Amino acid sequence: MLSLVIAESALELVPLELQRHNSVTASARRFNKKPSEILLDISWHFAAMKGIKNEIKRGRPDLVHFSLLEACSIPLYFENKLNVFVHTIDDKVISVGQNVRLPKSYHRFIGLVEKLYTTGKIKEGDNTLLEIKNMNFGNLIKKINPKQTIALSSKGIKSSYQKLAEEIKDDTCIVIGGFSKGQFSDENRTYFDKEISVDKEPLEAHIIISRVLYEYEKRIIM
Repeated sequence: MLSLVIAESALELVPLELQRHNSVTASARRFNKKPSEILLDISWHFAAMKGIKNEIKRGRPDLVHFSLLEACSIPLYFENKLNVFVHTIDDKVISVGQNVRLPKSYHRFIGLVEKLYTTGKIKEGDNTLLEIKNMNFGNLIKKINPKQTIALSSKGIKSSYQKLAEEIKDDTCIVIGGFSKGQFSDENRTYFDKEISVDKEPLEAHIIISRVLYEYEKRIIM
């Protein structure tokens, strides 16, 4: 089965060192939650985030939302030919179950993920929709155990969506960054078998996901 990892994603709870900042406490009051229970979001917490480590790669849960909607709203996913994982910048992994219909509303999505951080699992009957665990990127790749891991990066070898789709086999893991700016960490790059650049312009993750998966889908479904 093809695996998709949205890696080093800009998805995390507000870290301890920012929880007393005015912008954080204000947004927590707005949503009637504790500062430790809300997601870091640059739209609300821009002032608090200034100068933090990896600032440009953090506070964009909207990018993860868009990416998951693209990956989990296509025939490839609903025909159980795609596993989806979100690896976060603070080394947590969210596993997405099969036939999960994620909220299209951003605010509902945020509420769902914040609940996930609290409960560890989101279930519907006996079916686990989402599960979160402490896990670094390397251990996730070992768990998936693909025959090849291909990362999409502007630093990669120049190719195209069509050529990449031809290289993808059932036991491939595709890695796409879940952040708006920057590059994969050197540590995580050691787990890539190859890095490929599929566009001359740096595009957002959800655009790349939609195009890569569509080209692959054409080969095996259409």
